[in-house]
Amino acid sequence: MNWALAHRIASIAAVQAHRDFGIDRTQYVHVHQALGTAGVIGMAQPMPRLFGVYFSPADKGPAVLLNASLNAITQRHTAAHELGHHRLGHRTAADEELEPALRWGNGSWPEEEKTAEAFAAWFLMPLPAVRAALERICGGRPSRPEHVYRVARELGTSYAGTVRHLVNLRLLDAGRAGQWAKIPPAGLRSTLAGGALLPAQAQVHVITAASQGQTMYADAGDVLVLHLENAVFDVLSKGLEPWTSDGVTPLASAVVTDELPPGERSMVEVTVPTNSAALRLTVVREAPRAGVDETWPA
Repeated sequence: MNWALAHRIASIAAVQAHRDFGIDRTQYVHVHQALGTAGVIGMAQPMPRLFGVYFSPADKGPAVLLNASLNAITQRHTAAHELGHHRLGHRTAADEELEPALRWGNGSWPEEEKTAEAFAAWFLMPLPAVRAALERICGGRPSRPEHVYRVARELGTSYAGTVRHLVNLRLLDAGRAGQWAKIPPAGLRSTLAGGALLPAQAQVHVITAASQGQTMYADAGDVLVLHLENAVFDVLSKGLEPWTSDGVTPLASAVVTDELPPGERSMVEVTVPTNSAALRLTVVREAPRAGVDETWPA
């Protein structure tokens, strides 16, 4: 099976899963909640050699075991991959901890792994959600790699995976995708933060006028950056605080802290001089899951 066929099979399966689980295809997809809706037991613990494991009904499942040491983005992708095994009727599978980009397209993927991997992309990045994000970010089609990075932040996906999937969605040509995929995300993060020195694992979430009423999903250490002239943070609720890269020079930025529990919301208000009303949005802490599914926030 080639990747094109795997994506055709997976795209249909993902649409059916969205329908069956009542998922809004224009929004961020809550994959851990979807596992519960599908009747799949979710567990997570540190595993040095594995991303995750799917246990089929034939092996006393359905259940998934995720690596609790992964960051939230990689763990979300792994959860969607394991959900793909379930929805596609696959056998029990253990997914090795090897960067997918290193194996992508080199023929080493078994058929069931190809379709589960493709399912993860289509499930987490449905076309309506990608189009809505692109419309907010750049008016429709990405012209810079930073646009793709920002789409990834809105959807809770990896930069490289989002670049690849935009080709599947025919929103980015393969040549440009190949060039952009080689760009280190760290450079894109720094550019979006105005060249600031960021913590190593920090993701950058950009706030613009189009962010009004939106919900951002971010983990502790992530930085929120205002891309609005002369705008300032007016209200930062629990778990959010002003942030500077050097501790001295103030930036129109804020950081998510561990004071915001996983799954809980924090409100943000931004004063924009050209607007009569404050810009308001919500930040939700999206942290890696650990333990069993009863302890996981939806």
